Amino acid sequence: MTRNHWHVNAREHISFPALDRDISVDFAIIGAGFTGLSAALHAATSGMRVAVVDANHVGFGGSGRNVGLVNAGLWLPPDQICDALGQDAGQRLINRLSAAPDDVFELIKTYDIQCDAHRNGTIHLAHSKDGLADLERRNAQWNARGVKTQVLSRDEVEKRVASSCYHGGLHDPRAGVIQPYDYVRGLARAAASHGVDVFEHTEFRSASHAQDIWHVTTNGGTIRAKYLLNATNAYGPLFGGATVPKTSYVYYFQMVSDRIPEDIAQDLLRNREGCWDTAMIMTSFRMTRDNRLVFGAMGNANGAHGAIHRIWARREMQRIFPQLRGVGLGDYWSGRIAMTPSKIPTILSRDHCSSVFGYSGRGIAPGTALGKDIALHYASDGTYEVSVPISDSYEEAFCDVKSAYYETGASMIHTVS
Repeated sequence: MTRNHWHVNAREHISFPALDRDISVDFAIIGAGFTGLSAALHAATSGMRVAVVDANHVGFGGSGRNVGLVNAGLWLPPDQICDALGQDAGQRLINRLSAAPDDVFELIKTYDIQCDAHRNGTIHLAHSKDGLADLERRNAQWNARGVKTQVLSRDEVEKRVASSCYHGGLHDPRAGVIQPYDYVRGLARAAASHGVDVFEHTEFRSASHAQDIWHVTTNGGTIRAKYLLNATNAYGPLFGGATVPKTSYVYYFQMVSDRIPEDIAQDLLRNREGCWDTAMIMTSFRMTRDNRLVFGAMGNANGAHGAIHRIWARREMQRIFPQLRGVGLGDYWSGRIAMTPSKIPTILSRDHCSSVFGYSGRGIAPGTALGKDIALHYASDGTYEVSVPISDSYEEAFCDVKSAYYETGASMIHTVS
């Protein structure tokens, strides 16, 4: 059944009205996800008047469809970030995102967000000998920067994960897992407690800039603001000023298992680490509070090749975990990931209007951190330095072709494997 398990089993129950009037604030934000709500919360606690609008509801997009792994850093190994940005800018971003899980778990604690948070690390699993060699290189780069990641042997992985399929793994103690939809809704509750106006079912129509003021037109009213943030990433509009340009997308789907018997569940991911592997067409899995396995991979389970992905997932889960034969996979959902060629998030900014996009699959901790950075940047009238170098333009060729390539590749792999 097409149903998002995170939505169905949410514990953070909160809703907001639609905008039905014209308002004036200091800071207007489009998109009620990790980035937008983190920006709203931190701007409000810095003394700004803030309004957030979302065309659907809080957490409708990638934030509410996420796997829930609160990872440090980016997909790229640290050395490649420095190669891409230069040593100083690269290391500044590495340091910021290395500490980004701290931001997430501190917010969870401060605002008592009910999102099933576990901070016992995550494990990046080696699906092959080459994958293990890559993890060993990553480990060396993190260790050289004082981070205590650890390479796990095949036997150690089997003890922690309860699967003999992997050649080893890389444990990152900075990381953890959460129920992502509850986390983003908890951020909305926290922001509202500091006076942020959150408006759901409020569709962005246009934005114009005149006399140092942004005029954001929606289906329910106009918002006047000095500062504007487009925080919609893979789910949002393009508009004048600092636009979110077209990017390539990767679809990612997840399926949730039936409840697993306690005698089996107690050995699966016994420390509740979340996992993903080194395969080109990546697979992930993690446990829920009620002993279900959430199993995911690249691909659109709701698209034309959806049946291929879903049949593969059932087969692959039983290959990785033979002890789960007879345990079904039921509800499923898909989400879009905005990719950039560099795999580094991009911030565009012009005329006090910013857009942040391209988390490339690392949305929770970086989104929380960069939302905070942008808020503090505007609250300080630009003196606070954002950790990602700011650009005023972005172009990517063949976006639709790349997106189709990713989905076709995932479908082919899932057909033959």
